[in-house]
Amino acid sequence: MAYSIETRCIHGEEHNCPDPNHAISYPIYQTASFSHLTPGHNPNGFDYSRESNPTRAHLEETVASLENAADAVAFSSGMAAISTCMDLFSPGDRIICTLDLYGGSVRLFQNIGTKNGLVFSYIDTSDLSLVEQELKAGAAAIYLETPSNPMMLVTDIRGCAELAKKYHALLIVDNTFLSPYFQNPLDLGADIVIHSGTKYLSGHNDTVCGFLCSSTEELAAKFRLLSKTTGAVLAPFDSWLVLRGLKTLAVRMDRTEENALKIAEALQKCPYVEQVRYVGLPDHPGYEVNRKQSRGAGGMISFTVDTVERAERILKNVKLITFAESLGGAETLITYPIVQTHKDVPEETKKILGLSDRLLRLSVGLEKAEDILADLFAAAEG
Repeated sequence: MAYSIETRCIHGEEHNCPDPNHAISYPIYQTASFSHLTPGHNPNGFDYSRESNPTRAHLEETVASLENAADAVAFSSGMAAISTCMDLFSPGDRIICTLDLYGGSVRLFQNIGTKNGLVFSYIDTSDLSLVEQELKAGAAAIYLETPSNPMMLVTDIRGCAELAKKYHALLIVDNTFLSPYFQNPLDLGADIVIHSGTKYLSGHNDTVCGFLCSSTEELAAKFRLLSKTTGAVLAPFDSWLVLRGLKTLAVRMDRTEENALKIAEALQKCPYVEQVRYVGLPDHPGYEVNRKQSRGAGGMISFTVDTVERAERILKNVKLITFAESLGGAETLITYPIVQTHKDVPEETKKILGLSDRLLRLSVGLEKAEDILADLFAAAEG
């Protein structure tokens, strides 16, 4: 029987409890190593926790199920997952990237990837003609965020997948913002999906983790080898925390989206808010594309206020909302991208995108929407 994604968030693919002792909450196997019965023979397939661990394996099976992936590998952070993904490539390989990317990804590509001989080209991937033009010049992969961080640009995943296959390139999609509950890039033709599991998958701001989800067994085998060799895998206790968080992913995402739409609509009516970027608003340039390739718009909003002073006033005066980096937790967080998450983005790119010192990013949480708005407006006007 095929279960809905809501059910798989709780049970994974298994309709019966996968623990041999029938624990409802899957156990934490807090061990570095496992005993062998005879040389080269371990009946359960677990040898050493850097390579495999039952708690992490159950989490990986659950995430693979949610993304309809051949396999998923859990890492100690989202950046560890992205770093491992980059290890697929060889010196001289070129990767076409969404112009608007998380600043940590840009920092990794420019400081580590470039040192290792990789070449990165940044373009507006929402323009498929530009994507094809870049692919004609030769590329090993396309790397997307959609919606992007923090400018909420939307890229046609299916269109990029068709072009990637035409020109023999891999398509990599960071799916952190929408989560597998709202979007499944592998179903649209992507080869690899990345998650910062710290965010919506875990959902409680209490652990750091990342995932690589593969469309094929061939890619899965490469990531398994890389993760075992480099060792940046997720610990058993953190794996259990993410498993616990996943059980409420569906209800959290539904509530977050409901709140985000109310807040985005209210911000549009605010006289000192110059622009609101939320992919659930019908006037968003990527609204139709996002609607066709996803089941929702998520809970991420970016908005530009009229002055730097007002932006700073909001950040200093919010009380219910927390001024902090990260996103995707139960609590509403507000971030100042230009000095926090996107400090390392080149100045020229910031200017092209409109990533200014008047831009704020809101990760809408699970509080009452009216309470979030009251706090935001009081901070802005106080």
